[in-house]
Amino acid sequence: MNKQFGNKPFGNRQFPVGNPLANVLVVIVGALVVGVSIVLGVVAFITLGALVLVLAAVIGIRVWWLGRKMRKQFAAGTNDSGQKSANVEIIEGEFRVVSPRKGRDSDSET
Repeated sequence: MNKQFGNKPFGNRQFPVGNPLANVLVVIVGALVVGVSIVLGVVAFITLGALVLVLAAVIGIRVWWLGRKMRKQFAAGTNDSGQKSANVEIIEGEFRVVSPRKGRDSDSET
């Protein structure tokens, strides 16, 4: 283990330059770099958020438009090409299963 640093590898945090003007310049440049980094990070975050919002809006409008189109087609009874289908009928009703009688053949009905 190095005796100069001991257990504190980052214990010596002094500027290597003995000139106080150079030390002030290093502090100012460091603060400017940190400030520019924060500003660029905020701009990148806002840009990414705006891009996500625009994409979500485009996808939402597209899904809404397709759903609206499908509801109109279903209500009008048209097919995918927009032409009216001739054989579109909706029949509602109930049914029940009737068991066949003994001795009666389903093929011999008249």
